[in-house]
Amino acid sequence: MSRLVMKFGGTSVADLERIRRVARLVAAEVATGKQVAVVVSAMSGKTNELVAWTDGAGAAAQGIDASDDEYDVVVASGEQVTAGLLAMTLRNMGLRARSWMGWQVPIITDDAHGKARIDEIPPEKLTAALEAGEVAVIAGFQGVDRQGRIATLGRGGSDTSAVAIAAAVKGDCDIYTDVDGVYTTDPRIEAKARRLAKVSYEEMLEMASLGAKVLQTRSVELAMAHNVPVRVLSSFVEPGEAPGQGTIVCDEEEIVEKRIVSGVAYSRDEAKISLFGLPDHPGVSSEIFGRLADANVNVDMIVQSHARTEGAANMEFTVGKRDAARAVDIVRAAQKEIGFEDVAVDEDVAKVSVIGVGMRSHTGVAKTMFQALADKGVNIQVISTSEIKISVLIEAAYTELAVRALHAAYGLDQL
Repeated sequence: MSRLVMKFGGTSVADLERIRRVARLVAAEVATGKQVAVVVSAMSGKTNELVAWTDGAGAAAQGIDASDDEYDVVVASGEQVTAGLLAMTLRNMGLRARSWMGWQVPIITDDAHGKARIDEIPPEKLTAALEAGEVAVIAGFQGVDRQGRIATLGRGGSDTSAVAIAAAVKGDCDIYTDVDGVYTTDPRIEAKARRLAKVSYEEMLEMASLGAKVLQTRSVELAMAHNVPVRVLSSFVEPGEAPGQGTIVCDEEEIVEKRIVSGVAYSRDEAKISLFGLPDHPGVSSEIFGRLADANVNVDMIVQSHARTEGAANMEFTVGKRDAARAVDIVRAAQKEIGFEDVAVDEDVAKVSVIGVGMRSHTGVAKTMFQALADKGVNIQVISTSEIKISVLIEAAYTELAVRALHAAYGLDQL
């Protein structure tokens, strides 16, 4: 018997009526004979409210570690409410169902509270429940570390929960969200955006890491590592209403026609940190980024250039806005030891990227990008590339203009 993990995001379970629609979608899959597990997010807006409460509680006293573990206790409660409500609704429809918290499954994580990574999911308990004909409704976004403390997986972590559970129980994974698939760019910015029938794991990984909100990066990594078939669907339809909808995230070999560029992604959650007058000798970069890594600060784009002073260099790198203040504090604390002159932070920036597996075998992709931005008067501050993507850092005010210009430049509205 086949197994299916269905995941529903916050907008899909935003109120009781939407939870009832989710229950109908679950019931339709159960009726086909599948063993079904369901992963749910907190109701729309609830996590933001809980995070605001933790912010309102204030900072830790001097000499006391930040309460990241207690932060997790608070913000994980939103998914618990949704899981219980959906399990109740399914029971009221005559289905056997029960809710599972992350620690009950158990979803075992490391201890990086607030952005924990899943280490393992022993499948025995869950598999037994599914084989007994029970719908398992699992609170997403959360797990338990090896000390028995609740840990959360970071924003969008319910996607990761769903894919990891699908891998553990050897099932497929359907991600239901507020859009009906993966688009060439954000349809709210570009009305001509097109839905992709298929997208490769690698392209989806780049899109997710570069700002596309459809799937969380870690969930795509897991899907690719374990070869879990993932389908992105809309939850705002009734069962059977939209056959053939959605986007399948799959291995590149399953995509017959390779597009040069498949999508344009953007992120406004960026901060640029500039270091001036760095000593230009080996070991300096290692010292800076080693300290940031030890503090779990994720660094993205990096560029270094010679300063006007001989033997000195300037460096710019980006981090998430939430980590910006901490990153500045970390490098300032090392200023005397490293010997740089000054540090500055700019949060008024955005990252815009083009992604496509076809870049491997086509030239001129970068030229098209830079020309399209130049034609619109958009200045590029930092450039970063990989085999299948090109990212640029620009002034935040030009984000939407840049996205629309690039979408048109690569003919994505013609797909």
